[in-house]
Amino acid sequence: MYQDRIMEKKIMRVGAYCRVSTDREDQTNSFESQKRYFKEYIERNPEWVLSEIFADEGTSGTSTKKRKAFNRMIASAKAGEVDLIITKEISRFARNTLDSIFFTRELKRIGVGVIFLNDNINTLEPDAELRLTIMSSIAQEESRKTSDRVKWGQKRRMEQGVVFGRDMLGYDVREGQLILNEKGAEVVRLIFQKFVNENKGTFVIARELREAGILTLSRLKEWSNSAILRIIRNEKYCGDLVQKKTFTPDYLSHDKKNNRGEEEFVVLQNHHEAIISREMFEKASEILEGRSVSQERIAKHSNRYAFSGKIKCGACGVSFVSRYKTRKNGSQYKAWRCNEAVKYGRPHIDSAGNQVGCSNDSIRNEDAEHIMSLVLKSLDFDKNIILENILSVINSIVTKDTNSIEIKKLEGEIADLEKQQARLIELYMDGNIKKEEFMTARAKIDGEIAQTQGLLESVEKQNLLARNYQDLMNDIENELWGIVDGSKSDKAFYCHILNQITVHDCDHIDVHLNLLPHKWSYAILKASGDKNPDNNASKIDLQDDRGISSQDVPISFNIPFTSAFGAVNR
Repeated sequence: MYQDRIMEKKIMRVGAYCRVSTDREDQTNSFESQKRYFKEYIERNPEWVLSEIFADEGTSGTSTKKRKAFNRMIASAKAGEVDLIITKEISRFARNTLDSIFFTRELKRIGVGVIFLNDNINTLEPDAELRLTIMSSIAQEESRKTSDRVKWGQKRRMEQGVVFGRDMLGYDVREGQLILNEKGAEVVRLIFQKFVNENKGTFVIARELREAGILTLSRLKEWSNSAILRIIRNEKYCGDLVQKKTFTPDYLSHDKKNNRGEEEFVVLQNHHEAIISREMFEKASEILEGRSVSQERIAKHSNRYAFSGKIKCGACGVSFVSRYKTRKNGSQYKAWRCNEAVKYGRPHIDSAGNQVGCSNDSIRNEDAEHIMSLVLKSLDFDKNIILENILSVINSIVTKDTNSIEIKKLEGEIADLEKQQARLIELYMDGNIKKEEFMTARAKIDGEIAQTQGLLESVEKQNLLARNYQDLMNDIENELWGIVDGSKSDKAFYCHILNQITVHDCDHIDVHLNLLPHKWSYAILKASGDKNPDNNASKIDLQDDRGISSQDVPISFNIPFTSAFGAVNR
């Protein structure tokens, strides 16, 4: 329909796309030249009328996500406002092969062609897609080489001591050098003093800095424990410089990731003027390490985030956050506390005259898990039926032979690659592509065939279904039964079934599950007359959301139980 509509027209609405990948002055001049060239080029054709020049300035061609003009051009074409698109070359349109093919196919489907002037390709021609694939692959390879050259140059400069980064608390970055900022340095020294010499935690330090009215960097709203941790862990404050803490694994997406050993760090000791002594920095690191080891020991076999965002304060409505506490015997345990209390402490008026803080009780993670276990055990449904249904689904997936499907898929991919290879030879023999282009494209296709062939051989050797199948199903069944029965805690299961735990205080804890119109109410109490502070008794009472008491609801009950987790701090 779209092609018929275009053929009937004598005048075609033509859009032009141009892009420069940096905002340097010489590139800007090229940018203006491109726009002027396209305007004159379209005006010379009597059957064309300029629809719009879509121009992206200072953006990369390896991804279309951030190219606003490009995306607007595609939308205009789909809306029927553009009949033809012209651009200088494939590398200006996209250096990502997948993007080139995807968008030109989408445009061709609605009758809009793309003409690449320098490459002599019109996407409405029969062999355009193959030629476009070859040329865009070459452009993509050029992007990869450029990325490698830039990375190599940056690393050499890092090794020479050039700083890549932005201003930070205590230092200003000027022409690749860290310059001491005394005003910020005073705050850094204060933080280390509180942490090392006064033995204060990061939450306490953040709260004290907020209450003292000490300003953060402009990009931070307020002091937080995570901001304090970043400062304490930053080696720059003792004069060292570590760079390449992040890296870009994919030159197409430009997404950065934390470097966890994938690439070599660039480390320079005594690189600049230190704000704190190396001894104090190492002492702070030892304290952090000691606390981290203790917390990992506690959390090793527990679901650390099962209740994240699920526990709410009944007094102020703020979410509870996890904290680690120390008993008198030195052992530690995980508890949940209102974030308002964590940040500001007990209720008080701050320096700005605002009422801050919260006095609500905390609840230990063990007690929260115990409560969820009791709720699940109280549910009146046939757990055997649920377990059988889940196991039947798992069994059908595990026993499904996907090897034959995968083999056929890989064999099809190899056949398609061989067809591309044959067509490439035809293009070369007919003189449509140069020898250099042919050799580059041929090497790429040969590599893809070899890689796919290797995958095919690997799949053919697999025989996973015959290996420990019955043992696997037994383990799955035991684990699922424990979760459904409530005897085992499971983070994912709790996250799905739990709607909210509301802690008014330790005497009034309400539990709401998703899709169930009932409320479970708990009280965590010390056992009467029990001298052991690690024992406490609790009770559970069920009522629905209308406030009907447990005596009025047939399925309600009142069960006393003794917690093995210890008394809750009140």
